[in-house]
Amino acid sequence: MNTTHKPPWKPRSGLPDGPRSAAATAPQPDPPSGAVPGDGDAERLARAALTRLVEPGDEAAGRWLRTHGAVTLLRWVTGDTPPPSPEAEARLVRYRRRLGGPDARQDLAAAEAAGARFVCPGDAEWPRQLDDLAAARPIGLWVRGRADLRLWALQSVAVVGARACTEYGAHVAGTLAGGLAHAGWAVVSGAAYGIDAAAHRGALAATGATVSVLACGVDRVYPPGHAELLGRVAEQGLIVAELAPGDHPTRSRFLLRNRVMAALTRGTVVVEAERRSGSLVTARWAQRLGRPTMGVPGPVTSGLSAGVHELLRGEAELVTEAAEVVELVGRIGADLAPARRGPVVPRDLLPPATARVLEALPGRGTLRPEQIAQAAGTERDEALGRLHELQSLGFVARDGTGWRLAPRSSEHPKR
Repeated sequence: MNTTHKPPWKPRSGLPDGPRSAAATAPQPDPPSGAVPGDGDAERLARAALTRLVEPGDEAAGRWLRTHGAVTLLRWVTGDTPPPSPEAEARLVRYRRRLGGPDARQDLAAAEAAGARFVCPGDAEWPRQLDDLAAARPIGLWVRGRADLRLWALQSVAVVGARACTEYGAHVAGTLAGGLAHAGWAVVSGAAYGIDAAAHRGALAATGATVSVLACGVDRVYPPGHAELLGRVAEQGLIVAELAPGDHPTRSRFLLRNRVMAALTRGTVVVEAERRSGSLVTARWAQRLGRPTMGVPGPVTSGLSAGVHELLRGEAELVTEAAEVVELVGRIGADLAPARRGPVVPRDLLPPATARVLEALPGRGTLRPEQIAQAAGTERDEALGRLHELQSLGFVARDGTGWRLAPRSSEHPKR
């Protein structure tokens, strides 16, 4: 690491002409007015540098990026250009404290060595739903893995929950993620212990798509016990981070990471969460962004389900399986979950008049046809005809001049 105090990147003048990056050619919701005209590489390098200087979710920096661009903002930080106001200067001081670390080109080289790349707004791979975060939108994303993040995000669901989950929660999260993967949906989570890990493993087991959103550098393994899991995710799916390579996680970064999962996906499912669980932050961001928010119920005696139940008392939808999740986040009227009902037993198929005759028979003993007819509210001959029909189906048996239920008739009638 560099020990001298120098800017992570300094704009160059007279850059040679060359192929312009996607960031320079693709339409952008907020064209960077402060960038060097036609210099997409300058804007990209500036954004890469700012991921090391600016904390995720910094809305003041986000507003400056929209109005002035990354190049100008970086020049303010390095002192190459005077800031727009004394108030801005006070905030820029915070960013300057982090100058002197690896520069943007070093970070890009470190990312490349780890099999990662830097994706920023305007790139073809940039998921445009992240723009819904407005000023809290990520400056850029460091992405590790071979898949296209934008395409996977178009059909993705966040599955999050408690770290100290129960066996029930882990089973539900894994099964839910596996079902979503089978249905062609990418499962997004945070690679933490508990529900996050179960969701990733469920998707991986189904050979499906899964994305880990980290609160540290994309080249770091956190938590350390998930080295193997994150290796599998990097091989089969994607690892995403806002922070520059090598950066470490903090409590605030975990909470701010959750807004990315909420914005990146079509909806959020919470499986087990206490009332102060960080996964509820993801759910609240999803609600704020107008995304479907879902919860899996648990035992009312479990504190690990209290947060989920609180969500379900509000605007969250109750789900118990992948098909119900897809119905809420998928195509309206097309991705409907199958109707659920109890098993149909043979007596459910009886005509109403025949069913009334069957119900007139006592659980034990026999009745004469006229007694059955009176109990069923019908004529004797009608009741007798229905009794013969029920006998052929195995529901009743004749006993001399009377009729009785056949042994186990309600469970094993003839087909």
